[in-house]
Amino acid sequence: MRAALPLLMAATLAGCATTTPRANPQHAFFDALAARCGKAYAGRLASDQAADANMRGKAMVMHIRHCTADRVEIPFHIDGLGPDGGWDRSRTWIISRTPTGLRLKHDHRHADGKPDDVTLYGGDTADGGTATRQTFPVDAESIEMFTATGRSVSNTNIWTAETTDAGFTYGLDRQGRHFRVAFDYAKPVTPPPAPWGW
Repeated sequence: MRAALPLLMAATLAGCATTTPRANPQHAFFDALAARCGKAYAGRLASDQAADANMRGKAMVMHIRHCTADRVEIPFHIDGLGPDGGWDRSRTWIISRTPTGLRLKHDHRHADGKPDDVTLYGGDTADGGTATRQTFPVDAESIEMFTATGRSVSNTNIWTAETTDAGFTYGLDRQGRHFRVAFDYAKPVTPPPAPWGW
């Protein structure tokens, strides 16, 4: 028995040494988006609530416009909602790496390029998520902004971002609110002009 013990321990250690470490799903998610940098895709409203009636049937484009090792900027363009009835280019989703996970922020600007009163709101991931889906509960800074601007209904927001082989989906959820827009990776389009102010 004593002679067999060292052999058993050696086999156990050898097994540990060859075990592949589990991939970080947040890195995989971020890298999957960054791999499509420069490309733009057609999309549509994928939810059905009265609050979003003005978006129904509107052409939409997401553009994975600019990427660094730690940041991906994704302008979200909607036709027919601009000040002149043309494209609304006011929104950019920014997904960035943090020391503990990922962060989603929303950059909102007016047609003249000036920041909206409510901008750079969002949140950080609270768990590892998956390689295809990450969730971002609202952060304290955003709650303070929402409260100060009379939008405290948004103080429980949870945003989601999903990327699969088929496409990208952006979502917002809170009690009584369910919003989704979906983009098809099989439908690339010509990249649009820069979002307002960029």
